[in-house]
Amino acid sequence: MRVIAVMMSVALLPGCAAIERLTGVQTGADGQADLSPAPEGMPRPAARPEGLEADAPEGARTIEDFDTTDDAARNAAVAGAADAGARRLGRTIATLGSAAEPGIWIKTPLVDRVVEGRADNPSAGTSIAVELRPAGGDPGAGSQVSLAAMRLLEAPLTGLPELILFTR
Repeated sequence: MRVIAVMMSVALLPGCAAIERLTGVQTGADGQADLSPAPEGMPRPAARPEGLEADAPEGARTIEDFDTTDDAARNAAVAGAADAGARRLGRTIATLGSAAEPGIWIKTPLVDRVVEGRADNPSAGTSIAVELRPAGGDPGAGSQVSLAAMRLLEAPLTGLPELILFTR
């Protein structure tokens, strides 16, 4: 058993150098990471604008608890789908956005400002009016969908449905 452990350790040792090359974090002889500023031109993480983080409703445990949209908003989204979009933006792969952020919205790189639009879920045959919010990134980067919108579109909450987005 010890022989196997030693052989595995020896086999994995060269991987440490590969990790340093991939991450750009170098360690010195003392084993401490070099945290000096990144070289010029290396991409840096962008700060999130304040106020974007929403708190979950207190005591929320179920999907119904997190989905704080009322029946009137849900009915308006379904009824307004026919009038909500005429110009096709394109297809996007959707994922569940922040369940704590209320409303019927989709954050997508297909828009550069907040606009009213429509989302179609061809696999379920559903369509709703939504608020399209800019997400940044490339058009193929995918979109985040509110909990309420995912439910109205009858999309699986843990899936990656393909949606078609439209704007007025």
